[in-house]
Amino acid sequence: MASTSFELARVAAMAADEKKARDLLLIDLTDVSDVCDYFLIMTANNARQADTLVDDIKLKVSENCDEKPLSIEGRAGGNWVLVDYGALVVHIFQQDTREYYRLERLWGDAPRVSLGLESEMADVQAWADGASDEQLADPDDVRAALVTDIDAEDDLDFA
Repeated sequence: MASTSFELARVAAMAADEKKARDLLLIDLTDVSDVCDYFLIMTANNARQADTLVDDIKLKVSENCDEKPLSIEGRAGGNWVLVDYGALVVHIFQQDTREYYRLERLWGDAPRVSLGLESEMADVQAWADGASDEQLADPDDVRAALVTDIDAEDDLDFA
């Protein structure tokens, strides 16, 4: 079964969300890089959770998309684990390492894609309800999700 790179990213994100990854962010690189189509970035609380995330993402992507990673790097340390599916590269960071490398800022010109995940929607709703930036996981991600959802609706044809 052939899956699109977005379907692959969505399955990986859903698997990570089920295992309580934090601050999931999907960056669309199709128009800005030849490296891959998407970066899926997330935060793990510790090395054990990062390891669990890798295992569950591999399992769910294999079951649902019939894809296996081309490589997995950094698993031994657990501070930054990279799971490479070719069209999708999954980055699993521990908080300090994510803040240090700030891939979201490095690829700041690339569009963010809303995943429609329950955790993402909770942050969007909290922001819409007036929660302060400090109360949200990453306010830039929440605002980007809102903008992406609005932009996606603009392309719909209701005629």
